[in-house]
Amino acid sequence: MRADRHRMKAAVWYGARDVRIAEVDVPTPGRGEVLIEVAYCGICGSDLHEYADGPHAIPVVEPHPASGATAPLILGHEFCGTVAALGPSVVGLTIGDRVAVEPNYRCGTCPRCRAGEYNICRHFGFAGLMGHGGMAEYAAIPAYMAHRLPEAVSLEQAALFEPASVALHALRRAGTTPETVTVVGLGPVGLLTVRLAAERKVRRIVAVDVSPDRLHRAARLGATDLVDAGLEEGAGARIRELTGGEGVDVAFEAVGSESALRTCLAATRRGGRVVLVGLAREVSLDAFALVNNEQSIVASVGYRDTYPELIRLVAERGLDLTPVVTSTIALDALIPHGFDALLGGPGDQVKILVDPAAHRDRFDHLAPYAASAGMAKHASSGRGRGC
Repeated sequence: MRADRHRMKAAVWYGARDVRIAEVDVPTPGRGEVLIEVAYCGICGSDLHEYADGPHAIPVVEPHPASGATAPLILGHEFCGTVAALGPSVVGLTIGDRVAVEPNYRCGTCPRCRAGEYNICRHFGFAGLMGHGGMAEYAAIPAYMAHRLPEAVSLEQAALFEPASVALHALRRAGTTPETVTVVGLGPVGLLTVRLAAERKVRRIVAVDVSPDRLHRAARLGATDLVDAGLEEGAGARIRELTGGEGVDVAFEAVGSESALRTCLAATRRGGRVVLVGLAREVSLDAFALVNNEQSIVASVGYRDTYPELIRLVAERGLDLTPVVTSTIALDALIPHGFDALLGGPGDQVKILVDPAAHRDRFDHLAPYAASAGMAKHASSGRGRGC
């Protein structure tokens, strides 16, 4: 049993290549906040960028306007868990509720929030990037981020709702459900785009990547055609060949590179649409061809109003998101078996989940704190994975 019963382990970002598994205070939920006992937290590409050569989104000088936080900062925005304590003024949630966390901050008052477009709020940001997140044993978040889960939805599924929301929002940005699509880039978001397109009964789904393993994984998730991105004649030309010279209705760029965008444009039919999901900086393109083909390019950032649909799809239609998970690791293994494995490993990892309670009894060391914080019910409830 640990001597300090008010402490927890967390992955704290101090700078590029300086993420420390540290002992920090268990946060106390403030007004309108809930304390979440974290079950799983996925490693996102954004986390990798911050670790490798950040800061990119992490505030280091001025506090983020929504969170008030600056570095050092607890990473992790793809998380879920169980409500462990309630701050003042929280309604609609109870201790012991299993929840998926929709981690984007919103002010609720700017023009975009008032229009319901809270994913492009003036103070846009994510817990775990612009505020303290869920790569820890506990996390305090605004209550509006917590979505209660029905018994039919496991926490393993809920751990994938954040990247699945990125994919679902991108599909919505495509407009009406297309007949044919291509997905260029088969990271977690690309693979989940394939899975959700298949769930929407898209007739032809062409998956593009350089990795044979990821291409085969896409086939298991519903891709009808697989294309090697490194083809000498070009992946775009191969996709046109597969579609009888027409091209697909919609292409999803899920890499964040100029070459991937060019592949998408080459693969898309006249009058078709390219949805930018990957994060690229400057790119160049043939605007003359874009106009002559009357193609459109739209951007997709984050998500809004996606969690209720994902909960319904999993609970009522049996949607399974977990095939994208390749490993689950302990928090202590985050750097060597998480970040470094994804950045420089053999390429066989796709989505790695972190289990902050791995190899330990999470309730034993916090039971006295639980009683003092009104968490006695939670402390005796077991891990609550709901599998």
